Amino acid sequence: MAENDSVLAAARHWQGEPLALATVVSTWGSAPRPRGSHMLVHADGRFEGSVSGGCVESDILQTAAEVIAGAPFQLKRYGVADDAAWEVGLPCGGEIAVMVQPVSAAGFDPELFDRIAEARERGEALTVTTDLTTGHSDLRPIETGEVFANRYDPARRLLIVGAVQIAQALAALARTLGIDTTVIDPRARFLTEERFPGVTLDDRWPDEAIEALRPGPATAVVTLSHDIKIDDPALIAALASDAPYVGALGSRRSHAARRDRLAAAGLSAAQIDRIDAPVGIDIGAIGPSEIALSIAAAMVGAFHGQRA
Repeated sequence: MAENDSVLAAARHWQGEPLALATVVSTWGSAPRPRGSHMLVHADGRFEGSVSGGCVESDILQTAAEVIAGAPFQLKRYGVADDAAWEVGLPCGGEIAVMVQPVSAAGFDPELFDRIAEARERGEALTVTTDLTTGHSDLRPIETGEVFANRYDPARRLLIVGAVQIAQALAALARTLGIDTTVIDPRARFLTEERFPGVTLDDRWPDEAIEALRPGPATAVVTLSHDIKIDDPALIAALASDAPYVGALGSRRSHAARRDRLAAAGLSAAQIDRIDAPVGIDIGAIGPSEIALSIAAAMVGAFHGQRA
């Protein structure tokens, strides 16, 4: 799964202007960016995103300018074995293939950005296929020829229950990771914009909030309040969802007691086993910031299918 949130945001902002879209369509070895990574280039030279982490961007910018000016789409390959490998900056041993196409009906139709945004808002994935012989992208499957399929997953979300100090550090770290974050706490004194700048705040009871926010496969839920009246209902609601990561703060002893309470509430052992508790990867964390780091690492691992 490539992270293209900033590119999709730029596409909305630059809508209707001359653009080219560069996409990593294949990788070998130690490629710096995964398949599906985008770089959106404006006719005035501005760009958003990356296809190599900085290695070949200068060459791609030149190619994008040519495509915007009317040249046909291009499929470019970069690798350490090429004579120009060091010149374009791929000395790491990896190889990548990058497609550069116009943002137009003949290439990547601008309406595709709207369809992607609509699907993500519904919490759904959307796949766009591209004919690599023509450079034309479409939502309809392409049956013949060389085809690249790029899946756009819903934006990742984090629901934090409990507006405590660890939540402050975790919310700030999640923003850095591009994860849309909501902090849920019915206690008004804890849940303030001053303590959580730039974060969505929700003062409903956690079970009500979580049911309304409908966690899906791209949403993590973490309970941090250390108050069973707040955390337990939140966990029950989260475990009824498809959230890939549900974490709960507390010691092993307190989690054993939590397991008994949740079982008494009707949850199965399999459901309770989904909870990552004590929350986060064991890195010997001390203090709110390090605990938040351990939680973020476990959460990101879950988004990529890794169990902490």
